[in-house]
Amino acid sequence: MIIAVLLTALALLAAFYAVQLVRTAKARGALKPKAEGIAIGAVANFFDALGIGSFAPTTAWLRFRKLVPDSFLPAVLNAGHCLPTVMQGLVFMKLIQVDPVLLIACIGASILGAVIGAPIVLRLPVRAVQMVVGAALLIAAALYAMTNLNLMPAGGEALSLDGNMFLIAIVAHVLMGALMSFGIGLYAPSLIMLSLMGMNPTAAFPIMMGACAFLMPVSSLRFIKSQRIDLRLVLGMAIGGIPAVLLAAFVITSLPLTVLRWGVVVVVLYAAVNLLMTALKTRQAPVPAEQG
Repeated sequence: MIIAVLLTALALLAAFYAVQLVRTAKARGALKPKAEGIAIGAVANFFDALGIGSFAPTTAWLRFRKLVPDSFLPAVLNAGHCLPTVMQGLVFMKLIQVDPVLLIACIGASILGAVIGAPIVLRLPVRAVQMVVGAALLIAAALYAMTNLNLMPAGGEALSLDGNMFLIAIVAHVLMGALMSFGIGLYAPSLIMLSLMGMNPTAAFPIMMGACAFLMPVSSLRFIKSQRIDLRLVLGMAIGGIPAVLLAAFVITSLPLTVLRWGVVVVVLYAAVNLLMTALKTRQAPVPAEQG
């Protein structure tokens, strides 16, 4: 019953976000999705549903192609991958069993973090965004490499957490929710933390995907009203991403993910170094605070 209520609430939240996204795009004359955005959404979210991740590869491609200014990255990542991530949350919360109390608590904590983080990101100078996202990409590359080298925690068999472990997980998800607003993915750190606490890594999937699925519409409602966003690109990513998630979840059973991750490591490292070098060369200039 609890899971059914969660799934209903998530579907309603996603529908509300989708309506607001379309309305905002229409008001700005940006209703025509970019074809490259559709391709980005399809590829990134296909591999995201398989556990590769979407934020780091998308950031690397956006910078390689110079599709948006660096200050647009957090908004485009969150708003563009929002609806495909919701689809992942709906699928995995339905299919995989986990303690519903822990699931709800981590989702609520992540939403709180996103509410705190989104307005901060919108007021940050470009150089600060470049530094934060560049550092996040380096961490992402390290996590991909650790996964391939079997250095990630194996986890236990638990489907729930108690006592201090429960409280630590909640506090950590507040922080991870805030970092999501900066374009720093929640999946890997959430999976690692819960596995180290003795949880079954499979049981961590609905938690990390459910947390992202709920927090991204909340933060993205603010991002889509910002001027630091490309709504045509965001619409394309959403359109391409949703069917790709369904394909990955229900059709594809095996892929050489280790080889793919090594490829992602190379691309993400390039993007991280390039982004950090740009930030170090850029003279910091004040950015006027946005209204709303």
